Amino acid sequence: MCRSADLEDANGGFTLIEAIVALGVMAAGLAAIGALAYSNLRATLHAERHLAQIEAARMILTGLPGRRALPFGRFTGSLDGHEWRIDSTAVATGVRTADGSAWTPQGIALLVRSPSGGTIEIDTIRLRRQAKP
Repeated sequence: MCRSADLEDANGGFTLIEAIVALGVMAAGLAAIGALAYSNLRATLHAERHLAQIEAARMILTGLPGRRALPFGRFTGSLDGHEWRIDSTAVATGVRTADGSAWTPQGIALLVRSPSGGTIEIDTIRLRRQAKP
């Protein structure tokens, strides 16, 4: 009787190897959760920066002068820490209209650089009324 009681007490707990394996499995799970949280944080920060650049570009394009007032050339400035550059050029269409259209396409290339160094470029075309001869 005394011998069987000693065997039950000896087998009642975990061995050292079982405890180490359990800790290893937990460490691997926590490492995977940490990596997922880190990639989620990076994606969120990237999305916030991109949204700030889009907002700045939209504000710049909204603040452009009217169709007749924006001359051709390069213009630079800064808005809320975002450096921007606009290149305004005439777009050659190669199409002649019979009625002598009063509109000329004007290409606008906007480049916005955020304070963190990221850039976004938007290319668009506006119609510009031709000067009357």
